Amino acid sequence: MRYNWQQNDWTKFSYDASKLEEKLYAFAEKSGRISGILKALSKEDHIQAMIHIMVAEAVKTSEIEGEYISRIDVLSSIRNNLGLNTNQATVKDNRAEGMATLITDIQNSYVETLTKEKLFDWHKIIFPISSKICVGAWRTHEDPMQVVSGRVDKPTVHFEAPPSKQVPLEMDYFIQWFNDTAPKGVHEIKHAPIRSAISHLYFETIHPFEDGNGRIGRAIAEKALSQTVGYPLLLSLSSTIEANKKAYYNALKVGQSSNEITDWLVYFIDVILMAQDESESLIDFTLKKAKLFDHYLGQLNDRQIKAAKRMLDEGPKGFEGGMTAKKYMRINQTSKPTATRDLQKLVELNFFKVEGEGRSTSYQINFLN
Repeated sequence: MRYNWQQNDWTKFSYDASKLEEKLYAFAEKSGRISGILKALSKEDHIQAMIHIMVAEAVKTSEIEGEYISRIDVLSSIRNNLGLNTNQATVKDNRAEGMATLITDIQNSYVETLTKEKLFDWHKIIFPISSKICVGAWRTHEDPMQVVSGRVDKPTVHFEAPPSKQVPLEMDYFIQWFNDTAPKGVHEIKHAPIRSAISHLYFETIHPFEDGNGRIGRAIAEKALSQTVGYPLLLSLSSTIEANKKAYYNALKVGQSSNEITDWLVYFIDVILMAQDESESLIDFTLKKAKLFDHYLGQLNDRQIKAAKRMLDEGPKGFEGGMTAKKYMRINQTSKPTATRDLQKLVELNFFKVEGEGRSTSYQINFLN
């Protein structure tokens, strides 16, 4: 099999635009609706919605690569980066801090042209401490860069990237293409989802780094989206991809077999549309949080507020298994009698609803209708 980069029409990507029209219309409609919702939010609610989506992206882009970073450390680091913590919160997980820094930078620098130095900086950010790979530089090893699965002695090769000696020139062409297709560029691509999808496929095909190509490739896709629409889009492509990784790798395999990429564009634009739906859900969650605390203003003590906020920091799904007396005691460093009284009061106020009984008793937040 000859991969896309081995074919004569490499980088001359073609597609059937008629198969994308409805999806592009849906993207524009959803973008307008989300933009309108965000504009109607208070400054505080807008910031909270932005943080929830950025945290989701940082956590899920790592999970796709098999890394599980601390959600709370990501949240603390993003709040630090945005200057929202009066005192800088301590972040123990270096990987979480790196991903939070990357996601924040994508938001802040979306309008800037892409450079080799920016990509190297991103690579250093996501590998703050690494002795196993060369960080902040293109790969140079002579062994083939392959995407494989299966047994070590009988691996299945899904894709082989261009050899390392070709990477510097390939990346020069890619960076030039990315900047030329930006707004007002000489080869401007006006539809953000199309430019985003092509940029991700193009970058992933070159696979220029020893590791971290997936995370940086998704960062490039999000930069392309925001840069093309002209404002930072609040969405998490990684959350949608992580929900069905098999479909992603299958679509990528098809996309890397030909430079006629209609099927890849259909898949990736659907990912973007699903990510927009997820963003709406997270914004709705932010509004429910604000409504909840407004309704119970002055009725909760500091311990109850701290425990509730800690649950809500986990996102719409809350704590796995709900809040328990033990978790409440650990969060507030308090005694069992105090925890029991506080939890019972939250139930009486209808702030919490009870699930299970006896030793299996747990509590979930009862959002207002």
